[in-house]
Amino acid sequence: MPYQIISGTTHDLVDTEQFIQSLDESLSSLPAHWGDFFDAKRELIVTRAPGRIDLMGGIGDYAGSLVLELPIRNATHVALQPSQDTALRIVSLPVAAGESRRLFEIDLKRLPIDYADARSFFASDGANHWAAYVAGVFMVLMREAKFAFHEGARILIQSNVPEGKGVSSSAALEVAVMQAVAAPYGIEMSRQELALLCQKVENLIVGAPCGVMDQMTAVFGETNCALELLCQPAEFKGMLTLPEQLEVWAIDSGIRHFVGGSDYRTVRTATFMGYRIIAEVAGLSVSPGAWHGHVWIDDWKWKGYLANVTPEEFEQEFAASIPECLTGHEFLDRYQGITDIVTSVDPAVEYPVRQATRHPIYEHARVNAFASMLKDWRGLEQARALGELMFRSHGSYSACGLGSPGTDELVRLVKHASGDDLYGARITGGGSGGSVAILGRRGAINTVQHIAKQYRQQTGFQAAIISGSSPGASLFGHLRLMRN
Repeated sequence: MPYQIISGTTHDLVDTEQFIQSLDESLSSLPAHWGDFFDAKRELIVTRAPGRIDLMGGIGDYAGSLVLELPIRNATHVALQPSQDTALRIVSLPVAAGESRRLFEIDLKRLPIDYADARSFFASDGANHWAAYVAGVFMVLMREAKFAFHEGARILIQSNVPEGKGVSSSAALEVAVMQAVAAPYGIEMSRQELALLCQKVENLIVGAPCGVMDQMTAVFGETNCALELLCQPAEFKGMLTLPEQLEVWAIDSGIRHFVGGSDYRTVRTATFMGYRIIAEVAGLSVSPGAWHGHVWIDDWKWKGYLANVTPEEFEQEFAASIPECLTGHEFLDRYQGITDIVTSVDPAVEYPVRQATRHPIYEHARVNAFASMLKDWRGLEQARALGELMFRSHGSYSACGLGSPGTDELVRLVKHASGDDLYGARITGGGSGGSVAILGRRGAINTVQHIAKQYRQQTGFQAAIISGSSPGASLFGHLRLMRN
């Protein structure tokens, strides 16, 4: 092996050992002006962060719901070395046959510091938008940690977390890069701070209005354990070990985004519209926010989180006051704005306000019930009840407009599977396509493969199955390597 580990451990992870062994081969045929990518006389930092299966909770995170997230075996590796110049050079290796290697180069002195400028800078070039997830880490550390980078870096990225499949490839990348940058520069932060800073990369530089559950899972995850996270904003409750009788898989629907329904941003905005309406009905104090189209709510009762409204409160006190749909223009004319800082109301859009408001309220209750059963596990007689909660969660997603024909069909196939091997299924992540999480009896991979085969026969798509689990970035730590 051309590199020797001088500190840290691979944790016997095969993918990490393969990544280290292939470092030199991975960097062959780079542009001539880049020279030798890594300096043979300087240390190399290696980090690793996994993707995740959204077991329960999903889009309830931005409304303060409890979520349960399982780190997967698939992960992103980053090798980083500070350079003696101020250039930031990034190589992202292809995963599948036929994909191209991606390269990005910029002088750190040219990186925009203002978040809006940075977002525009990366959005202006679709071919390089992927680099926002990496270069954005440096910008956020400059802004939030007040860190001054006087030298650039060489960064090599390899990921087998599928992109656009609802298993959080973006968070795995952000977390692996953030941890790799922090090590050689001596930047200290808590695990929660690391996750929240990575969320800022995605929200404020990439421009994706995600919650924090993905980044928290990539950081805190433990093998075969579900991360229990109360998203208010990121309260780590602990890890729930999956009972030995149960196993979780995900099947890729092959749909990156179903355009026939609503999108994540629309549903998220509609949720905050519903919260604004509830605040008025409840008589809470509302005042204009510091930014146009937003408001501030003095919410002493629910602490600013819609998920803290109980289903009983919602149905008895508020449901009748929330319209099924509302245009942005109608909403702004009456309610001025929302409290969300990463989305805004578009006057021209019609929003599914009632269902988007109902979803996180009921989802929070479903996730709490799911977690309670795992904590008081009495055997497989409870498995069907867990599965029913997943089916209800999926139905609520679809009612928001975040379903898709492919994910709905996969859930239907699981629901009607013969035998006692599979218990429940639901769409994961932001919805409108992506993957479906499946809960079943441990070792029931043959039944899961049969579901994937049925799906291929119906759609022509060879659905990939995601299985296995691995530790998060915090447990992995980082490796320091030197060339032999």
